Amino acid sequence: MGTGLIPPRIMHTREEADVLAGLARDRGVAVEIGVYEGSSALVLVGSLPQSAVLHLVDPFVDSRGLAAGWRGTAWATQRVVGRAARARGGPTVRWHVERSQDLGRRWSEPVDLVFIDGDHAEQSCRADWELFSPWVRPGGVVLFHDARQGKPGGEGLPGEGGVPGPTTVVDELFRGDDAIAGWRIVSDLQTLVAVERVA
Repeated sequence: MGTGLIPPRIMHTREEADVLAGLARDRGVAVEIGVYEGSSALVLVGSLPQSAVLHLVDPFVDSRGLAAGWRGTAWATQRVVGRAARARGGPTVRWHVERSQDLGRRWSEPVDLVFIDGDHAEQSCRADWELFSPWVRPGGVVLFHDARQGKPGGEGLPGEGGVPGPTTVVDELFRGDDAIAGWRIVSDLQTLVAVERVA
């Protein structure tokens, strides 16, 4: 993959990629948590303005919930994404090869889009939300992948029963009478839920 002979494994559907691409247009700063082989990072590279900054966050140390042998490597993923960004003339890509919670504790920059697709344990997913969502500008969005397990037409992370963490976090934060104020669901399909910060 790093040499360009094979593409990264696709971890989203065409419809999910279209939503991600649509929400990325006209954004100045984006953060993707959980890069793996870079298939969704490539969607962001192709959709963000050339002047944008894309922060990619992944420790590349484990691949919880994926099949054996599916571990991503920083070297190969950085080359794939770097080639795409150079060919298009942007956006600027900044790599953070570390755990998202470690980066989040130091984060201090306003963002327009956060894509949460890292560790799918409920505690980790909630920490990603709590650390990065305060920095989302009004009108900005946060997307949760693998967050519709058990929903009509949806699912969580594929595999033995899935990992319900993202679904639990989304349900508790954005669904029902106890939904938090200041956010609204703007996309809810297949495995993807996107919420917007209301101005």
